[in-house]
Amino acid sequence: MGRTWDLGPAPPVSGKEGSFWRLDLSPGYATQMVTLHGSDLYRLNCRACHGELGHGAPPEINSVTGPVQATSTAATMERMKKAGREMSRSDATAIAKESKALLRQRLHLGGQHMPPPSLSQTEIHSLVPYLEQLSEVPGAERNQIAVKESSYRIGEHVVKSICHICHSATGPNPDPTQLLEGAIPPLSTLTTRVSLPEFVRKVTSGSTIALGTPSAPYRGRMPVFPFLSQDEAAAAYQYLILYPPQP
Repeated sequence: MGRTWDLGPAPPVSGKEGSFWRLDLSPGYATQMVTLHGSDLYRLNCRACHGELGHGAPPEINSVTGPVQATSTAATMERMKKAGREMSRSDATAIAKESKALLRQRLHLGGQHMPPPSLSQTEIHSLVPYLEQLSEVPGAERNQIAVKESSYRIGEHVVKSICHICHSATGPNPDPTQLLEGAIPPLSTLTTRVSLPEFVRKVTSGSTIALGTPSAPYRGRMPVFPFLSQDEAAAAYQYLILYPPQP
């Protein structure tokens, strides 16, 4: 999965200061309603693994474009034509109908190696047209749908679809030596372990971490998610305060 992610900055050279960073949250970010488009739902739920263009990192993480293109009668007929195999519209429509059912099932239940997304029916209704646009399905750009979401719901997307991919919900908090050996802290201790500004910086821009005994600054293994805004990262932190993970 590291092939789809960016790592944070390396520790600063001795005697030099690290890069400047400033917390800059929107006033009232924690209580505002936000308009999200399918592209935003993709960014919050899918991009961390499947990448900006949906290509993933095969063979571990599959591309989304093939399965989505299969939901389009026109795209299916065009693909078969390019492969030198003509297909009737009725046969292509039947394949597209079955592919749509499989896609929506995947978005509800996940797959063999894909965790089930925490998407509502309304959110899926908004996400699918963007997946079609991303996959260059003809006419998809005209079908984009927006939804209104609370800041806490945005935080839930980030926690469940990005953070929880690597971080367990609960468990012991590792010490610097265990972190150096590869232990990953649980989400349940996050808000007592780091402050809101520290969390937002770590998620959106990256920061060094103290590892080992005696401790020393390291780049760390956690990727950076520059496609998340500071408001969205802060919403995840607030979500964990409001809904602390349970065993």
